[in-house]
Amino acid sequence: MVSWEKVRKLDPQIAEMMDAELARQQRNIELIASENFVSEAVMEAMGNHLTNKYAEGYPGRRYYGGCQCVDVAESLAIERAKEIFGAEYANVQPHSGAQANMAVFFALLEVGDTIMGMNLAHGGHLTHGSPVNFSGKHYNIVPYHVDENGYIDYELCRQIALEHKPKLILAGASAYSRTIDFKKFREIADEVGAIFMVDMAHIAGLIAAGLHPSPFPFADVVTTTTHKTLRGPRGGMILCKEKYGKAIDKAVFPGIQGGPLMHVIAAKAVSFLEAMQPEFKEYQAQVIRNAKALEEGLRKRNINMVSGGTDNHLILVDLRSFGQTGKEVEHRLDEVNITCNKNAIPFDPESPFVTSGIRLGTPAATTRGLKEEDMDKIAEIISLVLTDFEGNKEKARALTAEITEKYPMYQ
Repeated sequence: MVSWEKVRKLDPQIAEMMDAELARQQRNIELIASENFVSEAVMEAMGNHLTNKYAEGYPGRRYYGGCQCVDVAESLAIERAKEIFGAEYANVQPHSGAQANMAVFFALLEVGDTIMGMNLAHGGHLTHGSPVNFSGKHYNIVPYHVDENGYIDYELCRQIALEHKPKLILAGASAYSRTIDFKKFREIADEVGAIFMVDMAHIAGLIAAGLHPSPFPFADVVTTTTHKTLRGPRGGMILCKEKYGKAIDKAVFPGIQGGPLMHVIAAKAVSFLEAMQPEFKEYQAQVIRNAKALEEGLRKRNINMVSGGTDNHLILVDLRSFGQTGKEVEHRLDEVNITCNKNAIPFDPESPFVTSGIRLGTPAATTRGLKEEDMDKIAEIISLVLTDFEGNKEKARALTAEITEKYPMYQ
């Protein structure tokens, strides 16, 4: 494990926090769908002297001298990303998925243009048009949503597009557990003359492994984070058709960012190499198997799920039948050392700060080593918490400890 003894000597308060967070990650079962555990190789690439280097610009075209070494890291990250996804062009500089989305909007749209994106309350993302986000403030947003069964209604999407003629149609989600039909979205985009964009942040690892349909035969531009199912450092990336490459590059730098984080880009390159190994595909297959096992475990304990289950790495649990809120259940699960997040469900009667659901994901737990039988135990722990928290919390905490002790991490 990477040491922080020099931090401990200089700043014991931060070192104490780092100790506590490592202990929390080791003690808890991580079910936040957007989180994962990177390898020690990725951490080494991210936490080193590369953080010292300013490198505004792009490989071979920098505004600073002395970039010949970090140029290698960025070039490797670009080429590996293109190979993994079969993309024509890649920009690996965005600091986050939100900034990747911002850069695409700035590159391809004018302020006030119409975007059709998934409603946040129905599984979309803040940057897909939420009124509190820059996307909702600077663009005319026409949202689409899921039907009463929790599935995207593609015919309704088509009708919305025909009525509003968006300049850009955005597919992708942060809390949608079903396979997205990119071909149908492409057909809708073509019918109204729209640019078709995909935010694959949550499912990038599944796509890389060939376990979710790829957007690349259909999308003009694709954004992603690098830290969810892709299991790299926290950051973003843009992949696109060659014809959009120059505009994307200009939008990232100098458009919305200054110097890229070369230590993070080096870590992205390392994680992309990991994603090119056969073991990565097996890992992603296990992510899906674990999600299906968790789905079955919840179902047999009469715990409702939006759309009835999952096709990918995440499950959205509907808590209304238990008379409990997402906020309450998130806190109660944390007390028994299971980490998840409260999440709105479609047509949620509660506020976004309270919610009627929780979102569960299997990527981090799968990285830790958990298998299908462990997912059934997790479903049992969740059931114990939902049915009688005060009476069951010690038992639930003990069951969690059995699992985490079985799969030690970062030791």
